[in-house]
Amino acid sequence: MASAAASRRPGNSGGGSGAAPPRTDDTTFSGMKLLIAGFVLAMANFVVVLDTTIANVSVPHIAGGLAVSNQSGTWVITSYSVAEAICVPLTGWLASRFGILRTFLCALAGFGIFSALCGFASSLGMLVAFRLGQGFCGGPLMPLTQTLLLRIFPKPLHSRAMALWAMTVVVAPIGGPILGGYISDNWSWEWIFFINVPIVAAIFFAVTVLLRGVETPKIKLPIDLMGLALLVVWVGSFQMMLDLGREEDWFASTEIVMLAVTAAVVFAVFVIWELTAEHPIVDIKVFRHRGFSAAVLAMTIAFGTYFATVVIIPQYLQTSMGYTATQAGFTMAFSGVLAVIVSPIVPKLMQKFDPRLLVFIGIAWIGVCAFVRVAWSTDTTFWKFALPQLLQGAGVSLFMVPLTTISLGSVKPSETASAAGIANFGRTLATAIATALITTLWSNMSIRNGADLSANLNDAQGTSDSLQNAGMSVEQARGTIAQLVSLQGTSTATSHLFALCGIALMLAASVIWLAPRPKTGVRPPAGAH
Repeated sequence: MASAAASRRPGNSGGGSGAAPPRTDDTTFSGMKLLIAGFVLAMANFVVVLDTTIANVSVPHIAGGLAVSNQSGTWVITSYSVAEAICVPLTGWLASRFGILRTFLCALAGFGIFSALCGFASSLGMLVAFRLGQGFCGGPLMPLTQTLLLRIFPKPLHSRAMALWAMTVVVAPIGGPILGGYISDNWSWEWIFFINVPIVAAIFFAVTVLLRGVETPKIKLPIDLMGLALLVVWVGSFQMMLDLGREEDWFASTEIVMLAVTAAVVFAVFVIWELTAEHPIVDIKVFRHRGFSAAVLAMTIAFGTYFATVVIIPQYLQTSMGYTATQAGFTMAFSGVLAVIVSPIVPKLMQKFDPRLLVFIGIAWIGVCAFVRVAWSTDTTFWKFALPQLLQGAGVSLFMVPLTTISLGSVKPSETASAAGIANFGRTLATAIATALITTLWSNMSIRNGADLSANLNDAQGTSDSLQNAGMSVEQARGTIAQLVSLQGTSTATSHLFALCGIALMLAASVIWLAPRPKTGVRPPAGAH
C-alpha cells in the first residue's frame, strides 16, 4: 500500500477522490458491536432517503398551513432535491478534506438541526431555505454511510454490508409517502420534519460512541471554487427544469428553455474543467473504470425507471381506482416485503454466481413485473395490484446489492468515497429525470387516448338517453360519459407506460454485461485494510 506521503501527491489524490492516508489500525468490527453499528448507519441512510419522498403527499397540507398555492408548495420538494443533488457528488472531496467520520457527524447534526427548523418555519420562504439546508446536509450522508459500512465490516462481509444499505434505499421511498400521509392526516405537517430529530439524535450519539477510531486523516487541498460554482449552476438549473417543466409546458416556456440551455452549456464546461483541474471538486476520472461506468449506467436506468413507477402507481390508484392515500400506500408497501427477505440471501448467492448474472436476473425480473402491469384495467382487484409489487421486491434486492459491489469494487481504494458519491448522484438524478419524463408521458398519453376514445364511442347518444331515463340531467349524463372515457384513457395510458418501463428495464439488464467480471468482494474504502 502506498505511503501517506505518496497519497498526498497530486496524481494520487484529487480533491474529489476521497483519498486518505492508509491506516495502520484495524477498524473492522465483529460480533454485537458490528451488528449495532451496521444497524445505526443503515438507519442514518434510511432517514435521509425517507425525506426524499415523505413530503410529497403532504404538499397540500403544507400549502394550506402556510397559506400558499399547491404549485408554490412544490418548492418544498424541489429545494430539497436541488440541494441534495448538488452536495452528493461533493462527498469525496469533503471526506478527504475533513475526514470521513467528521464529515458524517457534521452532516448528520446539520440534517437534524435543519429538520427541526423546517418544522418551526412560519412562511414558505423560511421553509424552502431550511429545506435547502436539510438537503445540503443530507446529500453526503448517503454515500458516507456506504463508505463507513465498508470500513467497519470485514472484507468477506462487504456484500452483506451492501445488502443492509440496499434495503434502506428500497424500503425508504415506499415508506415515505405512507408515513407522510398518515402524519399529515392525523397530526400536522410539521411533524414530518420533527420526527427526524429524536432519530438523528440517537444515531449521532451511537455513531460517536461506536465508531470512535475509524476517522481518516485530513488532507488539506485547495478548494476548487470554479468547479463548485459550475456544479451548483448546472445541477440547479437542470433540477429546476425537471421540477418546473410540466407546470410550464416544457419547452413552450422561455424559462424552461433558458434553464435547459444553461444546464447543457455549464455541464460541458464543468466536465472539461474537472478533467483538467489538479484538485477537482468531483473526481469524474473514476469513469475510466469500465466496471464502474457500466454499473452506474445500469443503475441509473433501472433505479430511475423503478422509482418512477413508485410515483405513478399511487397516483393511478387514487385518481382512477378510487383508492384512498392509505390504501394506495399499503398496496405500495408490498414492494418492501420480499426486498427485506431476499437482501440477506444475496451475499451468499454472490459467492456462488457471477454478480453480473444476479444483476441481470434482478433487473429483468422487475421488467417482467412491469409487463405484468400492462394487463391492469379499471376492473383490476386489490390483490392483482399488489402481486407485482410483492414480486418485484425480490428483483430490487437481487440487483441493488451486486450492482453496488461491482461499481465500488471496480475503482481504486482511494477513490471509493468519490465513486460512492458519484454513483448516488447518478441514482438521485436518474430518479428526477425518469419521474419528470414518465409523469409527462402519462399525462399526455391519457389526454390523447381519451380524445381517441371520445371520437370512437359507440352509441353515445343511446348511453346518454339511458342515463337520463335513470334520473340524470343532460349535463350529468354527459359528465358521467366524459368521466368514464377519461378513466379508460388513463388506464390505457398506464398500460402503455408500463410496457415502455419493461423495455427500459430489459435494456438496463443488458448493460451490466459491459462490465468485466468483478473480483471476489468489494475492495475496502479509502485507507482500509
